[in-house]
Amino acid sequence: MVIAKHLILACDRKDHGSTKPARQKRTSRPRRRLMDRSSDTATIQPVAVQHYENFPVASWLCPPAMREAVVAIYHFARTADDIADEGDLAWEQRLSELKAYRLALEDTLQGRRRDPDAPWSHIFGLLASAHARHHLPPAPLHDLLDAFEQDVRNPAYTSRDELLDYCRRSANPIGRLLLHLHGVNREVLITMSDRVCTALQLINFWQDLSIDLARDRVYIPKQDAAAHGVPWPPGSGDLSCKQGERALVADLCDWASATMHEGARLPLEIGGRLGLELRLVVQGGLRVLEKIRRMDYQTFHQRPVLGAADVPALVWRALWMRPAVGPAR
Repeated sequence: MVIAKHLILACDRKDHGSTKPARQKRTSRPRRRLMDRSSDTATIQPVAVQHYENFPVASWLCPPAMREAVVAIYHFARTADDIADEGDLAWEQRLSELKAYRLALEDTLQGRRRDPDAPWSHIFGLLASAHARHHLPPAPLHDLLDAFEQDVRNPAYTSRDELLDYCRRSANPIGRLLLHLHGVNREVLITMSDRVCTALQLINFWQDLSIDLARDRVYIPKQDAAAHGVPWPPGSGDLSCKQGERALVADLCDWASATMHEGARLPLEIGGRLGLELRLVVQGGLRVLEKIRRMDYQTFHQRPVLGAADVPALVWRALWMRPAVGPAR
């Protein structure tokens, strides 16, 4: 979701493929690099992200005192995502790179000085500054790297629980880090954040089916496909499966919608600038689901997008959000 020229952080993922074990068919697309990781003079510039994702970061709603930390987290995650997905490295080499990247993260969190000529020195310099100021929790950062390693392996998911475990590490850490920066530590709000982030990840999966399936990325749980009579792997092009495919996507979207509504009270509980931004996040995710419904759940073959025409409705709905139940305790 792109609103007010936000920078976007993926809770997770980009709409491109990579060289992975088991399902190695891959279609890469060129994308401007954020920096030359081999250079100690690399400079990070604000980047208008070209691909489509659903989590806004470092917008004008973000307090200035936090923007440096938010940008540092963004570039930490984006660079790890590049290691996992960009270029033509074999999957073993990607895992080796991510292992080295994790060691650099450990050095940073432990306050150990790194060679300025070492790979990713500028990335971890920014992260070190953010950690010194905000005492970033290590667990969400390591969880993100776990998820990127899982992206490299590109497994199939048997059950919804397995996919939720991936979301726990690929999406939820972003929300937890943002809440930490804003000093939000109530467990009930962290749980709501997890629901919102997981829902955004799920919505992105079902929105991007036509792209991911063509690149041998399958996030549909096998059990769900079987329940709707959709053969594995999905997207075979068999016309006899079309009705089952639509029913499958409808069921998956209902799951994502229910998950979003479990956390949708979060922005109302938090309030302020972060609360307003999160209202837009929630409404953006729900708007994508609305578009999927309007196209009769045919995301196996077409990808819905949000555009400028959606902004007025998103802003209106965000401003008029009301809690469905009583306040969190």
